[in-house]
This record gives sequence, C-alpha cells and structure tokens, in this order.
Amino acid sequence: MIMKKDYIFEDARIRVMETGLLTKADFEQLLAEPSYAAALNFLKDKGWGGPDAPKNAEALLQAEEKATWDLMEELLPQSPLLNTLRLSRDYQNLKAAVKQIYTDSALDAERLFVEGGTIPSAKIRRALEEQDPEQLPEEMAEAAAQATEVLARTGDGQLCDIILDRAALKALLKAGKEAEDPVLNEYAQVTAVSADIRCALRAARSGRDGETIKEMLVEVPGLDLADLTEAALNGRQAVSDYLALTPYASLAPALSQSMSAFECACDNLLIERIRPQLYESEKPGPLVAYVIARENEIKCVRLLLSGKLNGLPENVLRESLRNSYV
Repeated sequence: MIMKKDYIFEDARIRVMETGLLTKADFEQLLAEPSYAAALNFLKDKGWGGPDAPKNAEALLQAEEKATWDLMEELLPQSPLLNTLRLSRDYQNLKAAVKQIYTDSALDAERLFVEGGTIPSAKIRRALEEQDPEQLPEEMAEAAAQATEVLARTGDGQLCDIILDRAALKALLKAGKEAEDPVLNEYAQVTAVSADIRCALRAARSGRDGETIKEMLVEVPGLDLADLTEAALNGRQAVSDYLALTPYASLAPALSQSMSAFECACDNLLIERIRPQLYESEKPGPLVAYVIARENEIKCVRLLLSGKLNGLPENVLRESLRNSYV
C-alpha cells in the first residue's frame, strides 16, 4: 500500500516564510511613500531582493518571484503538485511561438518567452518549427494546430489569441479538478471566471455575435455561458447585474465600478478563498496558497511601483491595492 505523504516539515517551513509576507499595513505604507525611489527603498528595507537587491524595480520583482519558486523546488523537488500554477506559462510560450513562427514579429525572443512552465519553452518552439505535435500534450497540440490554421487563413491575430487563451483555461480547469489539493481547483475556477467575463465583454465591444462569444468562453461551475453572453451583448452593467445572481456575486459591485476594480476584486476573492490554509497543517494546501499569495503580492507591488513611476495620484493607485494574505 502506498503511504500518503504528510507535509509536516514543508508546512512548518511555510509558516516561517509567511511571516515575511506584506501585511495590510505594509501595503498602506508602500502606497503612502512619496516617490518611486522611496517605495523601492521601503521594499528593500523589508528584505525584498536580498542583501544585493537590484536597483531596478522589475529586476527586484523577478528576484522575488524566482526566490518563491526556488523555495518550492527545495521543498517539493520534482513534485507535480504545483504544475497547475505553471500551466499559464506553457500557454504564454505557445502563443509566443505561434506568433514568432507564423507572423512577421520583430520582437526579441527573450521578451516573448518565459521559463518556469511545465514544458521548456525551447521544446514548444521546436515542436511548432518541426510541425511535430507529438512533442506536446494532446490538448496543447490541438490548440496550436487550430490557432495556426486560423492565423494562416484569416490573419486574425486576436482570434488566434482567443483560441489559445481558451485552451489554456480549459487545461487549467482540468488540472485544478484533478489536482491533489482543492486549493488548486479554487485557483482555477476564480481565474477562469475572471477570464470569461473579460473575454465576453471584450468580444462584445469588438462586434462579435452572441454565438461566437459563447464559443470563446469556458464552462465554469456557477456561470451559465448563454446568460453571460446575453449580458455581455448589453454591456458591462448588464454583466454586473447577472453576476449578482451567481456564486460570484461579490464581484458585481467592482465590475460596475471599472475593469481594473473588477480584476482587483477577483484577486481578492481568490485570497479570501485560500486564507483558511493559514490554519491547516500536514497538507499541501498551505504550500499552494503561499505561492498564490506571493504571486498576488508581487502583482500588487508591480502595479503600485509602476503607478509611482508614472506619477499617478494615490486615489488611482488605491484601485490596484489587493488584500493581503496575512
């Protein structure tokens, strides 16, 4: 009989790491810093970037992201547990490869591709270049074939993106449902709800018909795609009114306010759903939740620093302020 793994040591280590997460008070202090340079120094004083913290904000944030995943590699070497969180990078690289190979993109490949997915970006590029789909998972190969066919036939880069984004969400939802820990399913569902709503509204604004919009979306528990599509055709307020009748009603007021407020509300909903992991032990949930919390934290800091750099007023920056996990 295979013994089920406990996570006593790993969870204990994560409890220590959680003490370094930014609190609500830290975010308020960061928001109140008078300049970009002052905000950057505040983060360095909190230990961001380590003793040799980069002077550049993006390098600092990348260092923090790398440190998070390095920790996971240390605690869960070669474990598939966190692959659900890596899937978006695979599909980002697939999208980049399609555009690099099948369009006249002049962008440097280093700016198009990211590492840290479940499949090396070079393998994805090679599979497309060699037209050898067997190098990729079946669902990814099918999405690539469909996207490249549409791109060759219509030249519609937006439709190509939609095909690959939908495939990414379907893969995420499947992985979340099959994952060892239910936290990953929560992550997948909230991510897919946010993406469905943004996609439906964007497609409606671009003049796509209802049947086309519905085909762009993915099935998520709690959302009726026909109702969402009909609402999208009537504008953002209609979608907000529809959301108020679903298990995602807490997102409706933010959607009425603005799309940036809605995206913030989606991140906050996810944090709310994973926060009980702060009190769990001997399970993988706290490790998964820590990675989600760190990525949410880094996203929020990136938005605040960008706003500081561009001189945005505090009331505008506050819309980017996410809830803290701790």
